[in-house]
Amino acid sequence: MHKILIVDDEADLRKLLTDYFEINGYFVMTAKNSREAMQKVEQGPDLVLLDINMPEENGLEICERIRGFVSCPILFLTARIEDADKIAGFRAGGDDYILKPFSIRELGARVEAHLRREQRILTKASVRFNHDLVINYTARELYFQDIRIPLAKKEFDIIELLSMNPGMVFEKERMYEKIWGLDEEGDSSVIAEHIRRIRNKFKEYGSTDRIETVWGVGYKWLNS
Repeated sequence: MHKILIVDDEADLRKLLTDYFEINGYFVMTAKNSREAMQKVEQGPDLVLLDINMPEENGLEICERIRGFVSCPILFLTARIEDADKIAGFRAGGDDYILKPFSIRELGARVEAHLRREQRILTKASVRFNHDLVINYTARELYFQDIRIPLAKKEFDIIELLSMNPGMVFEKERMYEKIWGLDEEGDSSVIAEHIRRIRNKFKEYGSTDRIETVWGVGYKWLNS
């Protein structure tokens, strides 16, 4: 039974979502503020639904606080969404956005999709490039000269997609569709922001950049 944590200050919405997910076989925990959210996170949820616009500490601030302790998907619930909002949310460690008002069936489908991707098992455990960079696909970890480079979930997803298809050029819109797994128009600005963060981490840990920009098209992984 998957555990879902719902963080929202609206009691009616918490009850609606609790009823829906419990009927569909989930164990549901709820929190109405950041204090309760931090307590419930200790119980190890498999997925977090997090409202952005809350009094006191907002959803972005809560996400930044808990992301260091949980690796599960975090989905933002929000009444507004612009590119700047998306980038801020992904920088905070979020994985997806659900725009209010939403279809509860669509929300359920997105939750299922994220949980399915969390459960996937890759047959190849690790791949080594140039004797200094190791990608462990099973543990979802990246190492440079035996030092682990910390990655957010979507950052690893991008490295996974590109590195398992070395030399293949992926358009940004196609990458968005594959990684976020949603039937919607790809968001190139989100991909560009994640690539920038990955490159900064390569640089920080002394590794050469393995992702090449193919101008006007997208990105590809370099083997050498």
